[in-house]
Amino acid sequence: MESGDCNGLRPRMRIIPEMPAFPDLKSPIVMEGSQAEERQGFGDLINSNGKMELEYVISKKLQLKMKAEHLRCDLIRQFDSHVSELVDSLIEESVSLEPTPLPANFSPSMSDKERSKLRSIRPPNGEGKQFVNRRSLLDELFEVNHIRTIYHMFIALLILFILSTLVVDFIDEGRLVLDFDLLVYVFGQFPLVVCTWIYMCVSASLVPFMLFQTWAQSQCGSGGHPRLWSLLYGSAFLLYQAVGLGFLPTYVAVSNSLPPASSFIVILEQVRLMMKTHSFVRENVPRVLSAAKEKNDSVPLRPHINQYLYFLFAPTLIYRDHYPRNPLIRWGYVATKLLQVLGCLFYAYYVFVRLCIPQFRSISLQLFDLRSLVLGVFNSILPGALVLFLAFFALLHCWLNAFAEMLRFADRMFYKDWWNSTSFANYYRTWNVVVHDWLYYYVYRDFLLMSGMRFRAAAMFFVFTVSAVVHEYILAICFGFFYPVLFCLFMCFGMMFNFILHDRRRGPIWNVIMWTSLFLGQGVIICLYCQEWYAQRYCPITEVLHRLSIFPHELLRLICLLPAFLSGVAEAPVLELPPPKRRHGRVLGDVTSDMCIDPNSDQSIPCELRVEKGRGDQPLGYCHASLRV
Repeated sequence: MESGDCNGLRPRMRIIPEMPAFPDLKSPIVMEGSQAEERQGFGDLINSNGKMELEYVISKKLQLKMKAEHLRCDLIRQFDSHVSELVDSLIEESVSLEPTPLPANFSPSMSDKERSKLRSIRPPNGEGKQFVNRRSLLDELFEVNHIRTIYHMFIALLILFILSTLVVDFIDEGRLVLDFDLLVYVFGQFPLVVCTWIYMCVSASLVPFMLFQTWAQSQCGSGGHPRLWSLLYGSAFLLYQAVGLGFLPTYVAVSNSLPPASSFIVILEQVRLMMKTHSFVRENVPRVLSAAKEKNDSVPLRPHINQYLYFLFAPTLIYRDHYPRNPLIRWGYVATKLLQVLGCLFYAYYVFVRLCIPQFRSISLQLFDLRSLVLGVFNSILPGALVLFLAFFALLHCWLNAFAEMLRFADRMFYKDWWNSTSFANYYRTWNVVVHDWLYYYVYRDFLLMSGMRFRAAAMFFVFTVSAVVHEYILAICFGFFYPVLFCLFMCFGMMFNFILHDRRRGPIWNVIMWTSLFLGQGVIICLYCQEWYAQRYCPITEVLHRLSIFPHELLRLICLLPAFLSGVAEAPVLELPPPKRRHGRVLGDVTSDMCIDPNSDQSIPCELRVEKGRGDQPLGYCHASLRV
C-alpha cells in the first residue's frame, strides 16, 4: 500500500532543477566581445567622473521631489476647490428645491397637524432663508494647524501687551498696578443696565406676541371690519416699537449718562429686539392673511409662545417656527467661547491703554491742523485693525456660537469667508450674515416688492442708508455726541466702493485693495472719534456756542481758531499750568479755576484746569486758554 501511495504521488511531484554554479565574486568574469568592452567603459566613466555622476543623481532626485511636492499641492488645491464647489452646489440645490406640483384635486393623506408643521418649516411661498445644520467657518479652520497658529500669534501679542503695561506701570509707580480703571469706567452703572435689559426682554416677549395673537383672531374670526382691526393693531405695534423699545431705552441711556460700554449693551439690545419683533410680525402676517382669505380655520397657523421665546434668544434675526437643532449641549464649548469673549474684552482694554490713550489724551494741547490729523489717522490703523478683529471674533464668532450651543441652534453660519473678498459688495454680504439676511429680506426685497420689482439701485441705496443711520445712532448714543464719521464713510465711500469693487473683480490685487481700504477706514474712525471724545471732555465750548453743542467740538474748535488763522497766528500760546494735586501716585481733582501765564505777554489770564484720574505727574489733558471766555 505504501508503494501504491508513493507511485500515486510520484507523477504529481515536480523535479526542481539544480541551481547553476555561480562563479566566485573574487574570480574574474569572462565576457565576450562588446559586453566586456561596455562594462569596462562604464567602469572607467564611474572611476573618472564619479563625483559628477553623484551630483547629477542628487539633482535629479531633488527635481523629482520638487515636482512631487508641486503635484501634491496642485492635487490638494484642486480637491479643495472641487469639494467646495460640490458643497455649494448641493446647498444651492437644496435651497432651490421645490416640491413637484400636484393636481388641484389631489389630496394626500396627511393630518392637519402634519400640514401645519410642514408649512412652518418651509418658508412662505417657497422663498426666504433656509436654515441647515452647519458649523461656523472658524471652528472648521481652527482644526488646521496653520490657521490655529495665527490664533496663537494673537495670544502671544496679548501677552506682550500685558507685560509692557506691567513694566511701564512698575517703572512709573514703583509697584505693580493691577487695577483696570478703564474697564470699571466703561461698564459703570451696570445694575441700571441690567434693569433696562430685563424691561426690554419682558416687554418684547409679551406685547408683540399678544398684539399679534389678538389681531390674528380678529382676522380669522367671524367679526367684521378686518381692515379697521388691522389698522388699530398695526398702529399699536408701531407705537410700542417707537416708544416701548425706541424712546424709553434711549432716554435711560442719555438721561443717566451711561458710559460707552453700558450704553452699547442697552442700545444694541434695543436694536436687536426691534429687528426680531419686526421679523416675527413680517413672517406671520402673510400666513394669517392667506388663511383668512381661504377661510381655512382648521389649520393652526398662529405660532406658540415657546416658539416666539426661542426665537427672541436664538442667534438669528429671521423668524421660523422650527430651526434645525443639535441633540446635545457641549458645555465645555460654551465655557471656551465665553472665556474667549472675556479675553477679547481685556485685549481691547490693553489696545486702548497702550495704543490709543497715550496718543489722544493730549490732543487739547495741540493745534488742529492737517499734519496732526494725518499722523493720527496712520497711527490709528494698527489699533483700528486690532479692534476690528476683536469685535468680529468676540461678537460674531464666540458670543453667537456660545448662545447657539446653549440653545442647540444648529445653523452656525453667522459669517462667511469675508477675509477672501475681492469686492466690497461681497464683503458686505459675508461680514455679518445675521444682519445681512435681515436687511436683504425685510428692507431690500420688501422695497422691490413695493416698487413692483423696479429701482434696484434705489433699493440698494435705501439699504445703505438704513444701515448707516442705525450704526451712527448706536455710536452717537454710546459716545454721547453726534459725529457722523461712520455715516459719511458708509454713504460716500461705502456706496462708491460697492460699485467700483464689484463682484467681477476676481484677482488677488483686489483683495489687497479691499484690505488696504478697510484698514485705512478703521484708522479714520478710531482717530476722529478719539479726538472728538477728548475734545468733548477737555475743551468744552464757550457760552456763545453752547446752543451748537450737538455739533462736534473739533469743528467748533476750528471755528474758534479761525480768527487766529486769519490774523496770521500760526500757533496757539503755550501756557504754563500749575501741577495737579497728587495722592498715592494718582492725579485727583475735577475742574479747578486758576491763573495761567501767557509767555508772550507775561501776563496772568484766567483759565480752567480739567483733570481726570490717571497715572503719573501729568493730567490726562488740558484746554487751550485761548478757547476760554
